[in-house]
Amino acid sequence: MKQSKFIKIKIGPLELTAELYDTPTAETIHHSLPINGSVNRWGQEIYFSIGQEIDLEDDATEVVQKGELGYWPVGRAFCIFWGKTPASINVEPRAASPVNVFGKVLDDLDMLDKVSPSTEIRIESV
Repeated sequence: MKQSKFIKIKIGPLELTAELYDTPTAETIHHSLPINGSVNRWGQEIYFSIGQEIDLEDDATEVVQKGELGYWPVGRAFCIFWGKTPASINVEPRAASPVNVFGKVLDDLDMLDKVSPSTEIRIESV
């Protein structure tokens, strides 16, 4: 059995822990750490370009679960979903177009509502 991999997400003064799923996208991103960027907001989604070109996986989806991490190939972006986005039909988190879901934040997500665009973000191994 493969051991779970975890990452630390630092957004300004906030620090979150996330578990990575056993997917090709998670593996590629984990090998690229640390990654630094600047926050963009789209409703209750944070995303930022990581410069990695990763193909869309067979199970890519637009509708994700609260707290899930996604890789958005269109923007080469790392995404954190925690609620409604402009694409949402109800209250479910919904990406602009399909994303590879590759992990889940384990901490309280409500603090993400306070994050401003352009805040520094850093993803690193635990």
